[in-house]
Amino acid sequence: MTAAEIILLILKASIVLSVFAIGLKATFADTTYLFTRPAQLVRAVLSMNVFMPLLAIVIALAFDLHPAVKIALMAISVSPVPPIFPNKAFKAGGTETYTIGLLVAAAVISVILIPIAIELVERIFGIPMTMRARTVFGSVLTTVLLPLLVGIGIRTLFQSFADRVARPLAIISLALLVLSALPVVFGMLRQVLSLIGDGTILALSAFALIGFAVGHFFGGTDPSNRSVLALATATRHPAVALAIAHANFPDQKLAAPVVISYLILSVVLSAVYLAWARRQALAHAAGETNHAVKA
Repeated sequence: MTAAEIILLILKASIVLSVFAIGLKATFADTTYLFTRPAQLVRAVLSMNVFMPLLAIVIALAFDLHPAVKIALMAISVSPVPPIFPNKAFKAGGTETYTIGLLVAAAVISVILIPIAIELVERIFGIPMTMRARTVFGSVLTTVLLPLLVGIGIRTLFQSFADRVARPLAIISLALLVLSALPVVFGMLRQVLSLIGDGTILALSAFALIGFAVGHFFGGTDPSNRSVLALATATRHPAVALAIAHANFPDQKLAAPVVISYLILSVVLSAVYLAWARRQALAHAAGETNHAVKA
């Protein structure tokens, strides 16, 4: 087994453990939350699966970017939310029901919408694409749906056991994620740095910032839902994005560094967005308190 295969195995183990740990704290009702609320589901789909791919197409057509950057943007725009997304969402004040419901809905819908998006790319850019629904379903099933449902099933049968092991497993998954990510980041550092100065970082930053704004807008009036949907719209599953890029354009070696660069940028910008969102929420709460006192 090569070093790259070992790193990939550790990464997959981290993802599976992370989602499994989330499942140990969730219920089956959480998984169907958005499917029982059509209005919220439609807003989430418009934000994540309609607006962002269209934005990626506009950026690809409007700016003179490296082909690998355009490929990576399209791959990112159609990928589901990352498995570690719920942890960020919970820190942002998101509820378990909305967050888990969004994670599941995005994963299920991605199986349907990714092939459609790939077909659109074929027609718009005239580029033959090879990745189809079966590959997408396999990735989403093994990294999101299956470990989540197994975790929920164990919680249903053995709640006290689930409560005891959920946090330790989450910590182990985070450690494995760091262990697998560091060699990848350092191994691609030179390629990532080569993207600075040619407009790539600016395009990726604009894509992420617009994603936060769109998600915030479509999140509705609930501040916590706004923050969760903003994170989901701007941050996507890097493994699925890499798989889409590699399956369709194996010769574009720069696509992987672009995806990694976007991952790093989205982490930094999400911290900036959440700090702003917290200030907005506090100001809103203070305004309501003052209004209640005056009334």
